[in-house]
Amino acid sequence: MASHGNDAARDTYESKVPPFYYRPTFSDCQLLREQWIRAKYERQEFTHPDKQEPYSAGYREGFLWKRGRDNGQFLSRKFVLTEREGSLKYFNRNDAKEPKAVMKIEHLNATFQPAKIGHPHGLQVTYLKDNSTRNIFVYHEDGKEIVDWFNALRAARFHYLQVAFPGASDADLVPKLSRNYLKEGYMEKTGPKQTEGFRKRWFTMDDRRLMYFKDPLDAFARGEVFIGSRESGYTVLDGLPPSTQGHHWPHGITIVTPERRFLLACETETEQRAWVEAFRKVVDRPMLPQEYAVEAHFKHKP
Repeated sequence: MASHGNDAARDTYESKVPPFYYRPTFSDCQLLREQWIRAKYERQEFTHPDKQEPYSAGYREGFLWKRGRDNGQFLSRKFVLTEREGSLKYFNRNDAKEPKAVMKIEHLNATFQPAKIGHPHGLQVTYLKDNSTRNIFVYHEDGKEIVDWFNALRAARFHYLQVAFPGASDADLVPKLSRNYLKEGYMEKTGPKQTEGFRKRWFTMDDRRLMYFKDPLDAFARGEVFIGSRESGYTVLDGLPPSTQGHHWPHGITIVTPERRFLLACETETEQRAWVEAFRKVVDRPMLPQEYAVEAHFKHKP
């Protein structure tokens, strides 16, 4: 680096980074930043494309520690990613003929969640099952292995989207490969009649889906709310209606949708401001054509 300068070194060591490979920023977890440096300088994966086979081959299988849905224990499970079938599967037993779950690449997302999962290599994978979000939590003791899995999933998403949107450029597709959540944390909520007491729930804002869980590591959300755009009748208000009762936390938020109002309460003013900012970013963004179809599904949910 001293003799060639930063730009020249980057041109050398990053000359063949695949478009789908995740380039971490300062805000990413330590694992992603460390493995990017090791891949670049130590293993020189981006100067020797033959070293990219673990995440570029279109097929990957191996064992990951997966958190059990009911008891919270992590058990070793076999995972198989097949681009040709457009799916990620996992099996409860090594000799099982049928997978326990089939996750379609089309609806799959992966994001590192070390603090939430309680392991520095913890990865949260979400997918849609009957149009509801399902979470699984996995890790591997080897940092390279779990980052290779992450990039293999991104590669599969990239190749799926190239087929689905043949005219799109790499720059258009790369932001759609995986996404971090806009915001997560505890808030209190009340039911649709707004006469029930407020209950503390873990909330996750994933693009336009606001999901709430009893516990951050639950497999299924207790409920999901679609947050559309201002033009479609969605707004976010500071505070709660004056008649509201039953909330323990003082800092309220009201989300107005075309169907109803959702009343939420935050423990601190800082949290409330952060949530309002996250909601307003979503509401201020015009809806894409495919998002209207998602909104219509939410309206017809029982």
